[in-house]
Amino acid sequence: MAPGVLAATGKKCYMLGARRLSIAWANTPRYWRWKRVPESRFSEVAELKEVWWLDVKGTIETKILSPNTTYVAYLVYKFSSSRYGFEKKPVDLHVELGESDAGRTFRIFLDPSANIPQFSREREDGWMEVKLGEFFNEHGDDGKATCSLREVDNYTLKKGLIIEGIDIRPKDSR
Repeated sequence: MAPGVLAATGKKCYMLGARRLSIAWANTPRYWRWKRVPESRFSEVAELKEVWWLDVKGTIETKILSPNTTYVAYLVYKFSSSRYGFEKKPVDLHVELGESDAGRTFRIFLDPSANIPQFSREREDGWMEVKLGEFFNEHGDDGKATCSLREVDNYTLKKGLIIEGIDIRPKDSR
């Protein structure tokens, strides 16, 4: 986990690296590969070789975040040159706070064709980011915030997604 503080606000922000995420079949070499990329701040990123069922989750304790702050979670990713499946099938993006919060699910294409709206953007560091969702950290003792990316219909083969991590930062910080 890479902690930080935004100079303008003094609010805490965190980046959960790919190794800190729960990725279904991440340690099965047939489906995922762990590799180093020079442009990452982490020693390894996760590269999707091939799956039918994509399930990625990141969890953070709210007590390490700034209280009275609305946070936004972003998936930080790239695609390899041989990507497939993300232009054909949307993924579900979701953030929930604690066990009682149902959160809100967004369905988007990570690699949309020209006639479909683009929800991701390129960051200054060369990676792409897409908003998973947001949550309000009221007192800092609100439990855990869980951020997820899923596509689990079992009918669409997916490959070529490279995950650096999940960036959690105060809303309106960029």
